[in-house]
Amino acid sequence: MDNFIEFIKSRRKVTLILVLLNIAIFAVLEILGDTTSADFMVRHGAMYTPYIQEGQYWRLFSAMFLHFGFEHLAYNMFSLFFLGDILETIVGPVRYLVIYLAGGLGGNVLSMAMSVASGRYKVAAGASGAIFAVAGAFFYIVIRNRKNFGRDGMRRLGMMVVLMIMQGIVDRGVDQSAHMGGMAAGFVLSIALYRQRER
Repeated sequence: MDNFIEFIKSRRKVTLILVLLNIAIFAVLEILGDTTSADFMVRHGAMYTPYIQEGQYWRLFSAMFLHFGFEHLAYNMFSLFFLGDILETIVGPVRYLVIYLAGGLGGNVLSMAMSVASGRYKVAAGASGAIFAVAGAFFYIVIRNRKNFGRDGMRRLGMMVVLMIMQGIVDRGVDQSAHMGGMAAGFVLSIALYRQRER
């Protein structure tokens, strides 16, 4: 138990706060109702394109902190706990938070745009767009420092990214456009923020 507490204390603060915030929101919603219910989640801030088109733009943000059931939460928080800790260490807490939030918003905006283009409207929520933004930022940083990582390290990173994308393709319940939008946004944000840090 002491080792676990020390492990938690050693984590980067912003990542830890984000994880705890997601868990706390999920716990409250579970007490209030059923987080696997689309209707319940829409009432509590999940994305639904027709409502956003009516002016409820805040859903693009609030949806990043909602999850459909425990498995959805657990998978995302496990990914964030480790990927986020690495990126926060590299770029610092402020830049990391910008990448996480802005990247997550970018993913949700693309998801909404694809929904409008296809005419298929579904309820969406989850931190995965923001987590893919973290992965996209980390991917750019590794590319910039590929000499230090070596071929083996680059191959492993490439495999990690492929597996993350494949998980989204295989799981029909995953919003793939939010994943790709988040990853692209994180990559672009990292180009600006990481260069600025290097200078």
